[in-house]
Amino acid sequence: MSLYDKAERQTFIEKGLEIYDGIASKLAGDHSNGIVAICPETGAYFAGGTLNQANDLAYRAMPDAWYLFVRIGDRDANLPLQSW
Repeated sequence: MSLYDKAERQTFIEKGLEIYDGIASKLAGDHSNGIVAICPETGAYFAGGTLNQANDLAYRAMPDAWYLFVRIGDRDANLPLQSW
């Protein structure tokens, strides 16, 4: 994904939020106020209490992939990042 291509970035975010909407109720109980890392390309997601926890899980599964990190319970708080 290119952060500089606005259309590609927006498509990435929309696809990630679509996945988030499908899993939000499942995540709300166990991970409320945590962070979920969503890979829009595969549909894989990894939830943790913090950004670092979600990233660590995501990185172990798919190093260097791009994820949409979303605050659980607040879909507007999202950020596309490459795992590190």
